[in-house]
Amino acid sequence: MANVSMNATIQAPAAEVWKTLSDFNGLPKIVAAIVKSTMEGFGVGAVRTLTLGDGARIVEQLESLDEEAQRLTYSIVDSPLPLENYLATVQVRDLGGNQCEVVWSSTFEPKGAPEAEAKKIVEGVYSLGFEGLKKMYGG
Repeated sequence: MANVSMNATIQAPAAEVWKTLSDFNGLPKIVAAIVKSTMEGFGVGAVRTLTLGDGARIVEQLESLDEEAQRLTYSIVDSPLPLENYLATVQVRDLGGNQCEVVWSSTFEPKGAPEAEAKKIVEGVYSLGFEGLKKMYGG
């Protein structure tokens, strides 16, 4: 099992950042590589289909949503990415002083590619998410 965990400090109140991240259909707002998101269902169990700029699609399911802890967990149901059994958690932690930390972590099994390559792809997605949040909120 491979692990990836990254974090970033965002210059905005945790509640605002959580509102953005907890919108399970809102990933195109912060990840530039995603051009469209459609969703079936609502809340835990909802399934979103993310369309990338090259037309590739990633299907993900919301596994848990904890408003109090400002944490959600999702899995990848179908994807062209070289990984399987992907389970990720995104959490927003209040740092006070109008800033927060976003922690994005996952476990998965590489499939059809070396572990280092699969990790690099996941890290790239998380980096794009952090860049998008910083663009939206600053720092």
